[in-house]
Amino acid sequence: MSKLILYANPTFFVYCLVEYPIYKNIISNPDICNGKPVIKGTRITVKSVMNFIIAGDTDKKILKNYPHLTEDDLQACKEFDAVFFEKPFVIKTIKA
Repeated sequence: MSKLILYANPTFFVYCLVEYPIYKNIISNPDICNGKPVIKGTRITVKSVMNFIIAGDTDKKILKNYPHLTEDDLQACKEFDAVFFEKPFVIKTIKA
């Protein structure tokens, strides 16, 4: 469910999409990181969190470096990535 605010001006109306919840505490807002999925209340994208994890950072290390994040935030990013960015792939043998 999105929140829509209407600003009235004598000459025109401006529509502003404030926030669009995507999954748990993951939101999208056109004014934050160009609408990329972010953790609510931050400018930290799901992709950034997943890049930290792929690079080998532990949850403990991420939470230490970003103390305003919670374990639930990290779990939501992992679930979001698994559900929404899942792409099928095939592993083929390549002959040398």
